[in-house]
Amino acid sequence: MERGDRFDHPLIERYASRDMARLFSPRARHTAWRDLWIQLAEAEHQLGFPVTREQIDELKQHRDTFDWERVAELEKELRHDVMAHVHHYGDLAKAARPIIHLGATSCFVTDNADLVIYRRALRLVEQRLAAVMRNLADFARQWRAEPCLGYTHFQVAQPVTVGKRACLWAQDFALDYDEIRRVADWLPFRGVKGTTGTQATFLLLADGDHQKVEQLDRMVTEGMGFARSIPVSGQTYTRKLDWSIHQVLSAIAQSAAKFANDLRLLSHEGEIEEPSESKQIGSSAMAYKKNPMRCERVNSLARYVIEAANTSAHTASVQWLERTLDDSAIRRIALPESFLAIDGILMLIENVTKGLVVYPKVIERKLREQLPFLATEEILMAGVAAGGDRQDLHERVRVHSRAAAHAVKAEGKANPLMELIAGDAAFLPIRDRLPDLLQPSRFIGRCAEQVDSFVANELEPRLLGVDLAGAAGEIRV
Repeated sequence: MERGDRFDHPLIERYASRDMARLFSPRARHTAWRDLWIQLAEAEHQLGFPVTREQIDELKQHRDTFDWERVAELEKELRHDVMAHVHHYGDLAKAARPIIHLGATSCFVTDNADLVIYRRALRLVEQRLAAVMRNLADFARQWRAEPCLGYTHFQVAQPVTVGKRACLWAQDFALDYDEIRRVADWLPFRGVKGTTGTQATFLLLADGDHQKVEQLDRMVTEGMGFARSIPVSGQTYTRKLDWSIHQVLSAIAQSAAKFANDLRLLSHEGEIEEPSESKQIGSSAMAYKKNPMRCERVNSLARYVIEAANTSAHTASVQWLERTLDDSAIRRIALPESFLAIDGILMLIENVTKGLVVYPKVIERKLREQLPFLATEEILMAGVAAGGDRQDLHERVRVHSRAAAHAVKAEGKANPLMELIAGDAAFLPIRDRLPDLLQPSRFIGRCAEQVDSFVANELEPRLLGVDLAGAAGEIRV
């Protein structure tokens, strides 16, 4: 079938990096299977099981040789993917054929290999999160003291700074970073547990020596780079491990969607925009448009990851007794695709945060338009301190504010509130102070200091010693 006649998965063709796609490729998966067979044979040989050094050497010699067409033929004939690869590997390593998969069940390779791949994928996501935090730390420092309107309910609220708002985004990603590192460090191996988790076949091979079976489990687990295996299993490792992985991917998607939504809102306000290429087209019809297309893509992919995570919850909840096979097909789809989507999301956000475009003049204009309303409490307090009656001044401010709001909203005029207050005799004692009471820096509290503290005490320690070389993936569309 020609390429134009088949479905090309957008996560592979458009969004995810080649590095992440390679982790979930057939070669990566089945090479991990072969590593497991080699490691099992090594441990069995060392423990005196009927496996020779020559057989192990032959397995290693053919580790990277695959005939994918032959594997497909075998699977079609045998209706079993693991046995198709056992037979193919045995055809290549003929002397080792009798001992490949000795004592093991299919889940020895499928489950353990999945955990190997998931941990590698988690480490790649960890690196991409670090790159995002690095960009946001730099951006927050640069704009630490730039006052801007705050928004609650997307209505004008007390001013913050551009840098302080960036710290809100960075904090979410920092929490995700901590969790993904925890999950990757914690993730246990399935180990060598046998058909229903009893290790009965291995006990038979060990002539009833329980300690030797326990040692076999430890040797294979450590040989594959894991600190520990799960204490007990059915045929599979508990699918709650998948849920733990999916949870952290969903959490990243939530943080990413929040960031992207915020930037889309700020883009609408003309305050901050995502970067764009010199020849980028926003609309095929409306040539002037400059749409937040990368953030919109983040929201779209994030929505998928958040929903896909539920499949792992359902799978964990319906596994019967020692296992059923209704987990197989969905796990082949939902977990790899979630990793691929998160990879694409974080590449987009790394790209966006590295090139955020801030428009200080727009921010200043919008702030000054609203500052008269935001400053009314300070004006009221200053008037009282100058000898005015608080209740009288409060009523005057209320009346003037209503008149000013009508002028702005109904008549399209500039905000006249300061002129109305300045012209009111009751505020004569503080008339000369009114311009000072409108300085934006009076309203941002400790924003700049919070940025300094957050970057120094929260972001920098997490980024210390992190190698970000190659963390920036290629944005293809």
